[in-house]
Amino acid sequence: MAPLDMKPNELEPYWVPFTANRAFKKRPRLFAGAKDRHYLKPDGTKVLDATSGLFCVNAGHCREPIVKAIQDMAARLDYAPAFQYGHPKVFELASRLALLAPGDLDYAFFSNSGSEAVDTALKIALAYHKARGEGARTRFIGRERGYHGIGFGGISVGGIVANRKQFGNMLTGVDHLSTTYDRSKQAFTKGEPEWGAHLADELTRLIALHDASTIAAVIVEPVAGSTGILPPPKGYLEKLRKITADHGILLIFDEVITGFGRLGSCFASERYGITPDMITFAKGVTNAAVPMAGVMASKGIYDTFMTGAEHMIELFHGYTYSGHPLAAAAGLATLDIYKDEGLFERSRKLEPAFADAMMSLKGEPNVADIRTVGLLAGIDLEPIAGKPGLRGYEATERMYHDFNLYVRVAMDTLIVAPPLVSTESDVGEIRDGIAKVLKAVA
Repeated sequence: MAPLDMKPNELEPYWVPFTANRAFKKRPRLFAGAKDRHYLKPDGTKVLDATSGLFCVNAGHCREPIVKAIQDMAARLDYAPAFQYGHPKVFELASRLALLAPGDLDYAFFSNSGSEAVDTALKIALAYHKARGEGARTRFIGRERGYHGIGFGGISVGGIVANRKQFGNMLTGVDHLSTTYDRSKQAFTKGEPEWGAHLADELTRLIALHDASTIAAVIVEPVAGSTGILPPPKGYLEKLRKITADHGILLIFDEVITGFGRLGSCFASERYGITPDMITFAKGVTNAAVPMAGVMASKGIYDTFMTGAEHMIELFHGYTYSGHPLAAAAGLATLDIYKDEGLFERSRKLEPAFADAMMSLKGEPNVADIRTVGLLAGIDLEPIAGKPGLRGYEATERMYHDFNLYVRVAMDTLIVAPPLVSTESDVGEIRDGIAKVLKAVA
């Protein structure tokens, strides 16, 4: 056994997720601290955070009320068993979320990550139909270019090839709608594109193919996020809601990215005036200070399970850390900041200036398309011939090492999602930094 004071190889043992490990370990990009709208490199250099971490640090980094809430809870209650027992803060948080969620989405089932939230929602859908005597409803319908996390359920209903191809067979009985994006008809669109609502009609074709009696749920992101920010065409989500409702199919909105102010309201469902049957959430619920996620389910779904003997478990599902005390405390403090500082309203007011700033990058080297909605933007770059993803990788390298800017990069797409506390001046700084990067990797 190695002695505890033995100096380790500090880079090699960590298998970094969603990362080119060999390249990273030759020239690592490390953050050692954070405050407000900036990360700090190990040498103390500030790096402007233009993607809110991974769409999750909505209120800015290291906010004192959240830090204090976590510290206080850690000193009072480090853990409470999640099965058969509870603690006061998790019930308080569920009640607060029920007030924020649309319609009758009044019940919160907590998990730890967006991936777990998606798998939870899929399991609830299956069990719900079985409880209603429609156990043949086992099929799910996702969407091409959709991202629903990295559990086997999430990658099955998801539609990003790179997330699927390494792992072989996944859930059976899954089909996919077409992506809503067509550059030839939607390029350089601010907000929801005019073209594309008719693509929702493909769901009718899939229902005819499989029969509604076999379909449990349709799951989509209101705005497809990780794939590069694809806003829904005007009227598209409304069509999905009507078709699913008409055929007794549950509609799940994956709001892991769009939840908690990213589109100017607590949930994107509010922006679009739609109440799905379930919403998955994560990221912004705790400002990313402690991992937490969950599902908001309708009263009708919850009540369907509340039958049989009262001493028997209704849903055989859960996680050791469901509703963890530290996460619940962080969530409550985060919701207080959102309310007290009016961050959802600030996000809504900043959207036009943000859209203008991002669109002003049109004409910079290799910019093929720009899409904006809320405080989200996707900037597609023309790939280097025969080397897809290389230009995006070079942009990542130059941003960190040369320009002190952090923007999420997916292949050759830059994804911008500034914190909700950003100002127009911050947005201008992000825009100017991106412009320098685009010229550097031209």
